[in-house]
Amino acid sequence: MIVHLALAADWAEAMKRGEYRVSTLGRTLEEEGFIHASTDPGQARGVAGRYYRHVTEPLVLLTIDEDLLGCPVRFEVPDGSEETFPHIYGPVPVGAVVAVSDFPLDLEPDRPLPA
Repeated sequence: MIVHLALAADWAEAMKRGEYRVSTLGRTLEEEGFIHASTDPGQARGVAGRYYRHVTEPLVLLTIDEDLLGCPVRFEVPDGSEETFPHIYGPVPVGAVVAVSDFPLDLEPDRPLPA
């Protein structure tokens, strides 16, 4: 399982279309070439702290079953990082998302992570 941070509105739109095609905040799969993901909620919380602090819209954390994707997932180290992140090289079918959790941007260290 891997996870992806999404705007709740983007996920709602994906549910209507049958697939999710947003790579990261403000960029599509077509623009980026893959969909950014994280290995677990803890890694996603770090991403939220770095890139989503200014977001005022509701966020959700999508839990994705890699076996249901139908496209490659590559674990890569992005430029400027020392962490390995999963990159999804294709759209995410809504059926590959096995759980959706609210993801509050309260980044206090003692706040529990979404399940």
